[in-house]
Amino acid sequence: MTLGSLSHTWKKLLVFVAIIGPGIITASIDNDASGITTYSVAGARYGNMMLWTLVPTTIALVVIQEMAARMGVVTGKGLSDLIRENYGVKATFFMMIILLIANFGTTVAEFAGWAASMEVFGLSKYIMVPLGAFLIWLLVIKGSYRGVERFLLGACLLYFGYIISGVMAKPEWSKVLESTLVPEVKLESEFIMLSIAIIGTTITPWMQFYLQSSIAEKGIKKEDYKYSKLDVTVGCLMTNVVAFFIIVTCAATLFPGGVRINEAHEAAQALAPLAGKYASVFFAISLANASILGAIIVPLATAYYICEAMGWEAGINKTFKQAPQFKWIYTILIIVSSLLVLIPGIPLVLLMVLSSVLNGILLPFVLVYALSLINKKKIMGDFINTKRHNYISWATVVVLIILTVTLLIMMAVPGVI
Repeated sequence: MTLGSLSHTWKKLLVFVAIIGPGIITASIDNDASGITTYSVAGARYGNMMLWTLVPTTIALVVIQEMAARMGVVTGKGLSDLIRENYGVKATFFMMIILLIANFGTTVAEFAGWAASMEVFGLSKYIMVPLGAFLIWLLVIKGSYRGVERFLLGACLLYFGYIISGVMAKPEWSKVLESTLVPEVKLESEFIMLSIAIIGTTITPWMQFYLQSSIAEKGIKKEDYKYSKLDVTVGCLMTNVVAFFIIVTCAATLFPGGVRINEAHEAAQALAPLAGKYASVFFAISLANASILGAIIVPLATAYYICEAMGWEAGINKTFKQAPQFKWIYTILIIVSSLLVLIPGIPLVLLMVLSSVLNGILLPFVLVYALSLINKKKIMGDFINTKRHNYISWATVVVLIILTVTLLIMMAVPGVI
């Protein structure tokens, strides 16, 4: 290798390092408290049987996230901005209201996951929830975009705790591989519900808004898009590798003994006698990390898209004086969500279910808007979707709509399946 080619390689590596962040952070933090609960329950209830669902889910996630990233790079605007400019304030306003309610429920779920993980270590939620809420508020309100991004990227490394737990659980790898490559279906309501939940917890409306807004704020240029695309692809693969190991861990330990769980922290507690104390600790630490990161990003995504939709200033780099609505939306979501978790007897499960239902209703609309926008040549120029990309994208949307409608029917009419 010549000196010139070596220098060129280093230059490309430095550009990639400068650009990475939005894709990896968005996808990784999608493995939040509710996501980890879904994967844990799937592994405990059905063993390795549901691993194959992660393959098509990963493909769908890469396709959808790539479109959001491309729009952010080409337009320099967030998705809310583009929807408002092209479809009017009224449609945008009602979508934002529903998203606000849905993300409020999701933020409550994140703090509930943080509280539960802390209690695994014997720490009181009445101390740890306010402390966690204050620290993440301080990070975003007083920090810079680059500083927050570096913190989030570093924290994403803790997700590897799930991989360590999976290895320590000593699964039968031949059976794991077979279940990943050979689809198997059980025609029963719980299996169908969990299949829908795996897709629904992996692809959520807030992800599209946050990814596009963060790329726009970072100011990534068209000529560097290939690095942003790699960032998105790596992030999507990372998040579903983590999901894979969560299912494998619970399949190898909880499933053989018929241990039934409803929450991720129950899986962490149950692992100790089955896979060893350290596997349980890694699982609980990773849950705490995922919950607190979700509590940072979901309110942040909410503040971004509401401010963009209303034409208000937004951005982590802005001060309270420069972007008061952005900072206040973030602050209020953090305060109210954390306080709700501290109320004895509060129906947290109801809030989480409501959040999932609202996200399920909105997701098809968000994706249809995104597909419509990305195929407008006046917006995207030469970066519109190819025919092949459109076929894959619309097929993904159709499948997601069918699954979403199925989920809503199942929730509305118990026993329908």
